[in-house]
Amino acid sequence: MIIKPANRLNSVEEYYFSTKLKEIREMQQAGAEIINLGVGSPDMAPEERLVSKLMEESLKKANHSYQSYTGIDELREAFADFYRNHFGVSLSKSEFLPLMGSKEGIMRISMAFLNPGDGVLVPNPGYPTYEAVSKLLDTRVIRYKLTEKNNWYPDFEALEKQELSQVKLMWVNYPNMPTGIKATKKLFQQLVDFGIKHQLLIVNDNPYSFILNREQISILSAKNAKKVAIELNSLSKSHNMAGWRVGVLAGNEKYIKTVLQVKSNMDSGMFKPIQLAAVCALNTGKSWYASINKEYARRRRIVFDILDVLGFRYNNHQVGMFVWAKVPGNFTNAEQFTDLLLEQTGIFITPGSVFGSMGKNHVRVSLCADVEVLKMARERINEFISKQNKNELVAAR
Repeated sequence: MIIKPANRLNSVEEYYFSTKLKEIREMQQAGAEIINLGVGSPDMAPEERLVSKLMEESLKKANHSYQSYTGIDELREAFADFYRNHFGVSLSKSEFLPLMGSKEGIMRISMAFLNPGDGVLVPNPGYPTYEAVSKLLDTRVIRYKLTEKNNWYPDFEALEKQELSQVKLMWVNYPNMPTGIKATKKLFQQLVDFGIKHQLLIVNDNPYSFILNREQISILSAKNAKKVAIELNSLSKSHNMAGWRVGVLAGNEKYIKTVLQVKSNMDSGMFKPIQLAAVCALNTGKSWYASINKEYARRRRIVFDILDVLGFRYNNHQVGMFVWAKVPGNFTNAEQFTDLLLEQTGIFITPGSVFGSMGKNHVRVSLCADVEVLKMARERINEFISKQNKNELVAAR
């Protein structure tokens, strides 16, 4: 006898990368040399002093006990300094809630504010977890389109035409993933004003601010932002600490306490040595960001070369650790192209359809591979295109 899973699982599928990476592992086991440019997992190490701090603090007996659900004071104070120094936003330590990664925050925020049947505005294209979590909680997902024509920003005129009376929360993500578009202060102010007008919570997911981006902007810098806006942030991308699982929720103390009601029933605090190492990370000097961005810039130039050879179109001012590009017109959709590329060259890139219907003619290429790997990918692409051209010549004869 097999016990049936909960009905809520009928509304979601296994995460795309979970299933695709299984397929890639099977190909590798069969002898294929796969170059994975699909997943955004930083491949560079964090600063050595962070690792040293983690090891040093892990040797202290007292640090292995349960910790506060709100995080240690030093960490919340460090986040306050971090926001003040980099985003120009002044918040008290009580307006920060450390999380075990910002992905945890998406679930905790949703559980704290949404009832079954509530409307949730989810970007299309956008991070799939926003929609998946909303469905798991039996809320009503309302996708709002982001288009290249509108610089991948929300179309407020279109939003105003929708029935918003039952909408309670809106997910936004700037700098944007997958499109790499930065926000402006004007956009954040529009979002806050929209939230106040319609009495809904605006949640900005903000983990990409430091990657290939010279200006850090927080939605919390907008006028009256704390009335309706909160922000997720993370050390995963900015400090190469993805596996450490250190994120934060920032905003009005009342909203923080609401989320804490959920969180305190779900975990028993973060390992103290990780929190202390995170404090060191948040005190990182500008030279750290400059050094990793120098490397990402080198990688991006090679990815641009690859996309040029393939005939893709892209915005060369996008930021973050991915490149978003539009497939050539001779392919009906990006998934058709990415499957062909994997089969013919052993290179995996992500089809934009993973992020919603508005991404079906786009791909996302990760910069989380070193220069030599990217050069190898470029060589394979050049060989692939050369063969394609030769086949076309033969067919023409």
